[in-house]
Amino acid sequence: MNQEFIEALKEIVKEKGISGDLLFTTIEDALVAAYKKNYIGHGVSNQNVKVTMNRENGEIHVYSQKSIVDNVVDDVSEISLEDAKEIDPNYNIGDIVNIEVTPRKFGRVAAQAAKQVVIQRIKEEERRIIYNDFVEKEDDIITGTVIRKDKNNILVNLGKTEAVLGPNEQIPGEKYNFNDKLKLYIVEVKNTTKGAQIVISRTHPGLIKRLFELEVPEVFDGTVDIKSIAREAGSRTKIAVHSNDENVDPMGACVGPKGVRVQNIVNELKSEKIDIIKWSKLPEEYIANALSPAKVLDVTLDEEIKFAQIVVDDSQLSLAIGKEGQNVRLAAKLTGWKIDIKSKSQSDIKDEKID
Repeated sequence: MNQEFIEALKEIVKEKGISGDLLFTTIEDALVAAYKKNYIGHGVSNQNVKVTMNRENGEIHVYSQKSIVDNVVDDVSEISLEDAKEIDPNYNIGDIVNIEVTPRKFGRVAAQAAKQVVIQRIKEEERRIIYNDFVEKEDDIITGTVIRKDKNNILVNLGKTEAVLGPNEQIPGEKYNFNDKLKLYIVEVKNTTKGAQIVISRTHPGLIKRLFELEVPEVFDGTVDIKSIAREAGSRTKIAVHSNDENVDPMGACVGPKGVRVQNIVNELKSEKIDIIKWSKLPEEYIANALSPAKVLDVTLDEEIKFAQIVVDDSQLSLAIGKEGQNVRLAAKLTGWKIDIKSKSQSDIKDEKID
């Protein structure tokens, strides 16, 4: 090893954020293995070897370590007190003696072993750093750049690493072009043998929540809570909001002046409709609100099975149900109640039959 190698190691430590002590210790361990492989005969497995590397000039020394005993049984791993005191008179029984056994041409073997372990350690450390960085961002939002499309998958650059936006995590109908910037939700970060596997999504309801936190200060600071989210990505989302401050209108805060806050989110989601409704601890009120923009006339609850019978004006029936049942489907998902909707005329006929 030479000065240039040591300087290169120090540069790697600085650039990659790797622990210098850990790197040198790992190299020394690798040199022990290299020495045993190349210089210790077959069948000699009990020799204790220590390798030291000077952190400044790269100088390497190999030592055979022997225990000081009264009676030597194994001269590979043991040494008598008498022989030990010839090396250093201060040795006592039980001490370890380091006897230098550095081979003359060990430098080439050492260089090769050190190179391999440094490359491996760098890869491991980079994987560890990336994993630790992204695992802290689970359930959070990140901006990525589209690299390319691979069949049905979209490869996205996240800065320190790349991730795949799978078909189920893509907003239906959304186009992804090279170099497009995307807001992405980090669903999960897995630590695999190949490094961090980051699961990203554009369809997860968590993306909606994080976008509102970015756009609405009252949501970010906790003044306004997002109680529930029901989403059909690319089409429509309902969110239920509640204010912890009676002086703050939760719906108004989320919509923003002239609708600018919610519009920014709609733009990010490529015109996905967003219904902001007021949460209530009263199920009747909450369910009625959830069916917005339809106006509800009556709510009858069966709390045992969490079923709600809704009555709306005849003119409001199609609006309450929504296109292909979307409005009532999202309202049910948002509130956690099964919902059945009838028009007033249907309800009146039913009441007449009962009478």
